[in-house]
Amino acid sequence: MKSKKFSECLLLFFKGLAMGSADIIPGVSGGTIALITGIYERFVFALESINLHFLYYFLLGFKDKTNFKKAKKSFLSINFAFLIPLALGILGAFLTLANVIGFLLETVPTPTFSFFFGLIFASAFYVYYTHKELFTFSSLVFIGLGILVGYLIVGLESIQLSHSPIMIFASGIISFCAMILPGLSGAFILLVLGQYEFLLNVLRDLTHFEFGMIFFVFVYGLGGIIGLLGFSRVLSFLFSKYKPATVAFITGLMIGALRKPGMQIITHPDNMLLTIASLICGIFIVTLFSMFEWKKKQRIRVE
Repeated sequence: MKSKKFSECLLLFFKGLAMGSADIIPGVSGGTIALITGIYERFVFALESINLHFLYYFLLGFKDKTNFKKAKKSFLSINFAFLIPLALGILGAFLTLANVIGFLLETVPTPTFSFFFGLIFASAFYVYYTHKELFTFSSLVFIGLGILVGYLIVGLESIQLSHSPIMIFASGIISFCAMILPGLSGAFILLVLGQYEFLLNVLRDLTHFEFGMIFFVFVYGLGGIIGLLGFSRVLSFLFSKYKPATVAFITGLMIGALRKPGMQIITHPDNMLLTIASLICGIFIVTLFSMFEWKKKQRIRVE
């Protein structure tokens, strides 16, 4: 039993690692990775389980000790078993893979974007295939809306804003909201807001144990946490009440977001053999994950 729990935690850690790696790249979403690894809805509802009621009850406990029990109950209702290994994986990717991703984007940008083009394209097909029963004629409206929103957002031009704590905080809120939406890239939003290069350099400094700019990491992280907690509640509501429309919109969003990696491939057709191989590799990985998830569901049904 313990070994099973450990293997589940380890798997979640690696999924978090993959999500964090994707979130570093402009035009790619960690939400897409969560989707193809079969944890997206669970991820959204786990985020929604985070509440600060336990702090409220804890403070009230000094007046009435019965509130300490309420604080404990509220605290334990948070899905830590899922969130902690996933968060460690995402954080691990930010701290250890920032240099690797930066190197790939600088040396082989087109094959790198080609890999994620294949990943996103196959993911959109995967969502449709696994939710076919939810798609109706009316779903086309939400797919079209998702395509339009995704296409327009990834086509935004970068603006130059200051790197003040307030702007970094606001960028954290906006980019983290984008990170949990499949198709929308938190890194790309940072690029649009003129904060991407600055924050990537801060992360690179941390990997070299230079902590002079660590304050900005805390400010960005605080904004991100607030954005995540707020937006996850919106998403969980939409999945609970309007799942067909939400899934259709997300599918369209991923298709529209293909504009970013697609334009990189078209405008910089370098090393075509490696680019095509990367594209196939991206599609293959999604296919592999989808087969794994299908076998897992079949095994659960048998049990």
